Amino acid sequence: MLPILVVATRNKNKLREFREILKDLQLEIRSLDDFGPIPEAIEDGDSFDENAYKKAIHTAKVLGLPAIADDSGLVVEALKGEPGVYSARYAGENATDDENCEKLIKALQGQKNRRAHFQCVLSIAVPSGPALTYEGRCDGVIIDEKRGDNGFGYDPLFYFEELDKTFAELSMAEKNKISHRGKALAEVKAEAEMIKKWLDQRLREEKPAKPDHSQFENKDWSDEM
Repeated sequence: MLPILVVATRNKNKLREFREILKDLQLEIRSLDDFGPIPEAIEDGDSFDENAYKKAIHTAKVLGLPAIADDSGLVVEALKGEPGVYSARYAGENATDDENCEKLIKALQGQKNRRAHFQCVLSIAVPSGPALTYEGRCDGVIIDEKRGDNGFGYDPLFYFEELDKTFAELSMAEKNKISHRGKALAEVKAEAEMIKKWLDQRLREEKPAKPDHSQFENKDWSDEM
C-alpha cells in the first residue's frame, strides 16, 4: 500500500496541478474531497509561510494523515505587496476570480510600474506538528486586459515575458515548468525519497496520547509502547 499524502485543498484547479507534478511519486495523493466534512483551517497568518503551515497542520491533525498545503498569491510592487496573502479574497470574502481581477485592474490604473510576482510556499506536515517547507516564485508583469482561457485566479492578467504569454495562455505543461507552484512542487519532487523517509520516521515516532489508566485498568499498554 502506498503512503497517503493529503493535499489540503478543495480547489480542483489547484489539485490538478498538484496531481500532474507529483504523479510519478510513489504516493497516494488524496484531497479534502476524499473525506467527509472537516472544519476549515483558519488562515489568519501574516505571511504565505504561516498560512501554508496552518492549513497543513490543521489537515494533518484532523485526518491523522500527512498533509501538504500551499499558500500562494500575487505580490504587486506598485501596490506595496498587495494583494499578497489576501489574493483569493482581494475583492471580498467570497469574491470570484473575475471580481479580483477587475479590482486589480482598477488599482493599477495610471501606474507605470507593472512588475509583480507570484509567490508560493508549500508545507508538508505530520499530525504531531513537524513540517517541511518549500518555496517558489515567478516574476512577470500585470497587463490591463485579461488574455487566455486556461488557469485560474489572476492568470489572465499575469504576463510572462520570456514566453510572450499570460499564464492563462499557457498549457498546463508549460505553466508547471515556470510557475511559482510548479517550482515549489519541483523541489518536492526532487527530494521525494528524502521526504518519504522523513514521513515514515515521523509517523513511526508518533504515539497516541495515553489515557488515564483508571479508565482502562485491564489495558496492556506495552503493545503500543
